Amino acid sequence: MGLVVQKYGGSSVADAEGIKRVAKRIVEAKKNGHQVVAVVSAMGDTTDELIDLAEQVSPIPAGRELDMLLTAGERISMALLAMAIKNLGHSAQSFTGSQAGVITDSVHNKARIIDVTPGRIRDSLDEGNIAIVAGFQGVSQDTKDITTLGRGGSDTTAVALAAALDAEVCEIYTDVDGVFTADPRVVKKARKIDWISFEDMLELAASGSKVLLHRCVEYARRYNIPIHVRSSFSGLQGTWVSSEPIKQGDKQVEQAIISGVAHDTSEAKITVVGVPDKPGEAAAIFRTIADAEINIDMVVQNVSAASTGLTDISFTLPKTEGRKAIDALEKNKAGIGFDSLRYDDQIGKISLVGAGMKTNPGVTAAFFEALSDAGVNIELISTSEIRISVVTRADDVSEAVRAVHTAFGLDSDSDEAVVYGGTGR
Repeated sequence: MGLVVQKYGGSSVADAEGIKRVAKRIVEAKKNGHQVVAVVSAMGDTTDELIDLAEQVSPIPAGRELDMLLTAGERISMALLAMAIKNLGHSAQSFTGSQAGVITDSVHNKARIIDVTPGRIRDSLDEGNIAIVAGFQGVSQDTKDITTLGRGGSDTTAVALAAALDAEVCEIYTDVDGVFTADPRVVKKARKIDWISFEDMLELAASGSKVLLHRCVEYARRYNIPIHVRSSFSGLQGTWVSSEPIKQGDKQVEQAIISGVAHDTSEAKITVVGVPDKPGEAAAIFRTIADAEINIDMVVQNVSAASTGLTDISFTLPKTEGRKAIDALEKNKAGIGFDSLRYDDQIGKISLVGAGMKTNPGVTAAFFEALSDAGVNIELISTSEIRISVVTRADDVSEAVRAVHTAFGLDSDSDEAVVYGGTGR
C-alpha cells in the first residue's frame, strides 16, 4: 500500500467528538497498510473568531502578527488529533507548516508556496508514525517569518505535500459527500458528481464553488495528483478529480456535457465612467489595479458614445478589495482621465461549466432562456471554452441557480445532497 495524504476541514474537527471520529478514520487507513499524512484546519470557526479578536484590538492588524495569531488555530487541531490517535494505540507526530517544510513567499495573509521540503515528515513516516500537519501555513523563504496561505489554504497544503511525497492520492474530507452539480445549500436536488476533470473543477472553483479552492486544483493538475473529495461524516465514495476518468467496476465513468452550476456573491462591480476611447486608457486602469495587487474577474467595455468619444469600463473584483481599488483609481484619476466611479457590491455571479458545451451549440441559448424565464436580468457576460458566466443582482442568484440547474436536467430524482456540517469546508 502507498502513501495517502488526507485533509480535514474545520467542520470535521469542530469539537472533541469530531477529532476522535477523524482519528479513527486515520487509524483505519493506517491499519489498511497505508502511510498516512493528515493535514488539518483550525477547529470550527476558530480562524474567524481569531480575526474578530484581532480587529477588536487593532482596526488594521499588522500582517506579520496576524499570521502569527491565525496559525495558532491549526496548531491546536494538530496537537489534539495526535493525542487522539495515540489514545487509539498508534504513534503520531504533529508538525507546523514550517516544520513540515512548506516554504512560501513573503506576502502575509495570502502567501504562495514556493517549495516543499518534507524531510522531517518522511523521517517520521519511515519510523512508523502517522504525521499530522497544520494546514494553511508555511514559512517565508526570505524573512523566515510565519506566513498563512489565505482562505482554503489547508487544501493547498495537502496537495503540495501529496506532490512532494509522491502520494497515491490526496483525500479532501469536508462536510458534504463530494462535488455536486450545484451548492446543495441552494439546490436541494443537486446531484453528486462521480468524476470531474481538473479543467472543469478549475472553472467551478474559480466561479464560486467552495468545496475545493482554485489554487489547490491548479497545484494538483500541475503535478497530476488525483483528488478524492468526500465526507468525514460518512463512509460513502465521493468525487474523484483527476486528468483521466475513473472506473467503477468494469465501466468507465463518462463526463457529462454540463458539470455543474456555480455561484458567487463575494464580488463587487466597479464602473469607470467617462473614459476617453483611445489606446492606452484600459491599460492605465488595469495597471493601477495590478499595482495595488488586486485580482479582477470579469471585464466589459461599452461602445463609446459618438458625440463625446467617451466610454464606460466595468469590472468585477472581490468585495474585500473594493475600497482599495476605489482609492487607487481616485489617486490616479488625473493620469487616466475618467469622469467618475460607480461601486456596486449587491451583485452575484452565476456560471455554467462543462467541457461538452464546446460541441453543443444549443447550450448558450438554453442558459439565457432559463434566466429569462426566471425573470433574471443580466448585467455582465463572460465566457470561456467550457464556461459561461453572468452577473445579476445578488437577490436573484438563488432563483437563477435553481432555474439553470433544472433547465439542464441536473436535478436529482430525490433530495440527494446532505450537508453534515455548517460551512461547506
